[in-house]
Amino acid sequence: PPYDRPGIPYGGEYQIFTNIHNLRPDVMLWLGDNTYLREVDWFSRTGILHRYTHTRSLPEMQPLLASTHHYALWDDHDFGPDNSDRSFVLKNITLEAFKLFWGNLTYGIENQPGITSHFQWNDIDFFLLDNRYHRNPDLRQTGERAMLGKQQIEWLIDALVNSKAPFKMVAVGGQVLNTSPVHENYIHYYPEERAYLLKRIEEEDIKNVIFLTGDRHHTEFDQYINARGNVLYDLTVSPLTSGFARNVETNNEYRLEGTLVQQRNFGLLEFSGKTGERKLGIRIFDADGKELWNRTIQSQQ
Repeated sequence: PPYDRPGIPYGGEYQIFTNIHNLRPDVMLWLGDNTYLREVDWFSRTGILHRYTHTRSLPEMQPLLASTHHYALWDDHDFGPDNSDRSFVLKNITLEAFKLFWGNLTYGIENQPGITSHFQWNDIDFFLLDNRYHRNPDLRQTGERAMLGKQQIEWLIDALVNSKAPFKMVAVGGQVLNTSPVHENYIHYYPEERAYLLKRIEEEDIKNVIFLTGDRHHTEFDQYINARGNVLYDLTVSPLTSGFARNVETNNEYRLEGTLVQQRNFGLLEFSGKTGERKLGIRIFDADGKELWNRTIQSQQ
């Protein structure tokens, strides 16, 4: 408490981890801001490792950590300061901490440092993107505007084209489809790169792409249909234990009715069905394990 922010603290309702564990998931996917580095942590290796260790030692988290596979990406708060970018001077130290605490298959692509990676669970492909290490400052007025960068986007397009998975789950720290230019939504500071990514997915006729996103301190399910008739989704699930949003924008044209959640919550993905007829079930629960809503989508052929 002496080193936390004044007023409302960062965390709470830690029973959420017990209730995730009670569902016995095969895999836990962490969508960034998994640890909140504080001002006193940002500029020392010992501070960064202390904060990671403090978060990881939470008693309610231990059964979940011990019982399933964990994969992760980061966002600004576990990469560095709030809204941090490639200019953060200790980004190599937070990368070191990430590697120490998360057992992803790989970290970075094609000799490019960062946390970009991929894993497969049964026949589902998960692509883990890095929206921080190479990101230019949000408010920079000159130069190319890049959150992911061309190299990472082209790697993703190659991997999506090559994927035979009935669902292609693309995890990234911030919202992709939300059309409201607010906060750190992709469309706010990087509309050209967002448009390029969606255009490349359309041009390659890639089906069954589902973005898994966090950051926004609320949950919602967005749906977008491109010119090829392919449906893209963006499932935002946030937050687990950080503060939750009370005033959420109403002008996101892709949000599906009845999916907005403005309290701490978590999501469960369930894949089922025969080859060629695969379905994805999505269930959203509050911190106490009560189901708030569910949806089922069918893979496109």
